[in-house]
Amino acid sequence: MTRPIIEKYRQAPNAPGVYLMKDAKGRIIYVGKAKDLKKRLSSYLVKKKNYDPKTAALIEMIKDFEIIITSSGHEAFILESNLIKEHNPKYNVILKDGKNYPLLRIDMNETYPAIQRVRKIKNDRALYFGPYSSSHSVNKTLKQIQKIFKLRKCKNTQFKNRSRPCLNFQIKACLGPCCNDVSPAEYKKQVQDTILFLKGKSGQVVKKLKTNMMVFSSSMEYEKAAQMRDTIVAIENIMEKQVVVSPDLKDRDIIAFAAGKGRGVIVDMAVRSGYLIDTAHYPLDLGFKEPDEILSAFLAQYYKNSLFLPSFILLNQEIENSEFLEHLFTEKKGKKVTINIPIRGEKRRLVEMAHINALRELEKRLLKEEAERASILMLKELLGMEKLPSRIECFDNSNLSGQDPVSSMVVFKDGRPDKNGYRKFIIRDLDFQDDYAYMYQVLSRRFSKDPSEMAYPDLLVVDGGKGQLGMAVAVIKDLNIENRFLVAGLAKKNEAKGEKFDKIYIPGRSNPLNTTQAKKALYLLQQVRDEAHRFAITFQRKRREKRAQLSVLDTIPGIGPKKKKVLLKHFKGIAKMKAASIDEIAKLSGMNKPLAKALIHTLNRND
Repeated sequence: MTRPIIEKYRQAPNAPGVYLMKDAKGRIIYVGKAKDLKKRLSSYLVKKKNYDPKTAALIEMIKDFEIIITSSGHEAFILESNLIKEHNPKYNVILKDGKNYPLLRIDMNETYPAIQRVRKIKNDRALYFGPYSSSHSVNKTLKQIQKIFKLRKCKNTQFKNRSRPCLNFQIKACLGPCCNDVSPAEYKKQVQDTILFLKGKSGQVVKKLKTNMMVFSSSMEYEKAAQMRDTIVAIENIMEKQVVVSPDLKDRDIIAFAAGKGRGVIVDMAVRSGYLIDTAHYPLDLGFKEPDEILSAFLAQYYKNSLFLPSFILLNQEIENSEFLEHLFTEKKGKKVTINIPIRGEKRRLVEMAHINALRELEKRLLKEEAERASILMLKELLGMEKLPSRIECFDNSNLSGQDPVSSMVVFKDGRPDKNGYRKFIIRDLDFQDDYAYMYQVLSRRFSKDPSEMAYPDLLVVDGGKGQLGMAVAVIKDLNIENRFLVAGLAKKNEAKGEKFDKIYIPGRSNPLNTTQAKKALYLLQQVRDEAHRFAITFQRKRREKRAQLSVLDTIPGIGPKKKKVLLKHFKGIAKMKAASIDEIAKLSGMNKPLAKALIHTLNRND
């Protein structure tokens, strides 16, 4: 550390407050809190710990800091939270934004609400459940609900414009409110049971259904009683597959944290009515943070995004501000929320179970990182590079018989996809199919950017053999950026010639590299190439589908170029057009109700 920053540290008080770490450009890269500012700052600026290489590199980035003294640790906690929201420091991000995790949504403001899968919580007074740990987890739950409860499965646009019930009504999987006279009160009973099921209160649902079954049976409404019986059986079958981990049948979240080699994993086991219903893993980099800071920040972020709060949160270690967090959570839930660290008994067993899961997940992730690093090292040796190919970019083209040509750029950092770096390119001003011309145009556009705007890769990979490689080299020469990075071409094997593996070409060499002893390096490039291909194909398909959707408007009698332009200008696309009401469309210039009805009918028919 520089002398000025050490002098500044010596003047820091032994008082509670917030500290803001800055890099060489004066940007705030981390905001933290402490009961004793001087003691906490010493762990970064004075004391020499056995940091892992990544954490050591982060600490080297600290070139300045600011402190804000507060009257208490609680006040520091609130200020830290506000400053993180304001500055969004790079190394404070622990938990991904809730939109990255799937949720289930029920809009109780609708007369006949449906259950939807979403990835973002909006301030719309709807009910949200989750976040779920994975797409598989939320899809499984959604499938169970659709099998048990008779809620509508169709989207709002289909529901508004349907003229007859769909197959779900025919097989008695939906009450059919789209076309039948279904009592809103009867439908809401199904919704309320669904909500209880999602909250893990399956036992309450079964108890209520059994009471209703007896009522229907007593009044000789045997068909309705049989439907109740079938629903009870379906729910009980699901309950049998769930694991009872808490005999007192209370709602709990068991949260455990494990760390090592600069990495950490938080495991959250969701227990509802005594049943373990979901286990989520949250990986993170330790960075500047201490374990108690990480766990405390995790709880604050996680329960801010989650609309359901259990009455009990069990942890495997102490955290700062546990009393303050309890107060916040209690205020949000409207009932007492307790955070504690059990030391014996059944609750301690649950925490230890979560901690074992966290340790296993951490070990798995560390082994994966080691394997990724081994692949990068092998690739470096294979290509004869001076430094590790930490950033790899790969390009691929896609078109259908020359129509809608596009290109994709994917980025891998340290052997893993970096989706924030992905880019899409629409090929411009080329009316003929020419993969070489496509590649030249796209690479020229990408590498015309200043490296301060988009960093150059360590390795550029193009999908193709010597031809595409030559095109990439030509672009680099034309832009006068030779020797900035290495270029390689990856060509598919020719099985007709007896080739067993894909081939890697580099400039100045006519034959492909020998990958017999470097299979991990080859597999890494194949993974990068396949991801670029997938990304390009997906983008090209969306472009093609969009063009096809727009052409549907041309098939509707009475809607010519002028009306089509008015519709697209107002709705900005087909999706919003489908969601519009007949009256909204009819009000537009040149439109009327018959045309609006024809438009809605045609768009829904082409779903």
